[in-house]
Amino acid sequence: MPVGIEAWITQIPPITRGWLALSVLTSLAVQCQLVTPLQLYFSPRSAFMNAQPWRAFTTFFYFGSISLDFVFHLFFFMRYSRMLEESSFANKKADYFWLLLLSSAMLLALSPLFNLPFLSSSLAFVPIYLWSRRHPDTPISLFGLFTITAPYLPIALVAFSWVLSGTWRAAAGDLAGCLVGHVGWFLRDVWAREMAGGSSVLSESPAVL
Repeated sequence: MPVGIEAWITQIPPITRGWLALSVLTSLAVQCQLVTPLQLYFSPRSAFMNAQPWRAFTTFFYFGSISLDFVFHLFFFMRYSRMLEESSFANKKADYFWLLLLSSAMLLALSPLFNLPFLSSSLAFVPIYLWSRRHPDTPISLFGLFTITAPYLPIALVAFSWVLSGTWRAAAGDLAGCLVGHVGWFLRDVWAREMAGGSSVLSESPAVL
């Protein structure tokens, strides 16, 4: 029987666990100077014109150097991604992967507009936003200081990230994630139900997944 940290890791759903592992390993690789952030960031010119396609993937796994901001983003993404994968996407792992894949594509398209070379925190806000919209009456205690309902969680986290980093640039990435999360929520919970009359390729994964 696994015990301690091994038991905790094995209890995390597979997609969230893989995302968490890749994010921690990427930051450790930078911390150990095996790679540099300049080899990981995304820009259309570097990724496609300079034949460095890995940048379209590594940009989603680098949360910055190991610091308080790194721990803050990693904790909240892991917590709410896990809760979403265990509730709304229980036994629907392919649908959750498809949600993150479509969200990643949208963020890559938005990256030049917002000047965001790293999209990890932006993608992390997608499951946070979707969970908050699907649990509108859930009370949440933030750091034991005050209590809010779930729909206000993304706004509170964006504000906290702004204060923590001391610059609006950090909040810009989180806001982009909220925007993409809102699109994902609308396509799955509003469009599919009220307009499309059922599921579509935008709300459910292709059979190949």
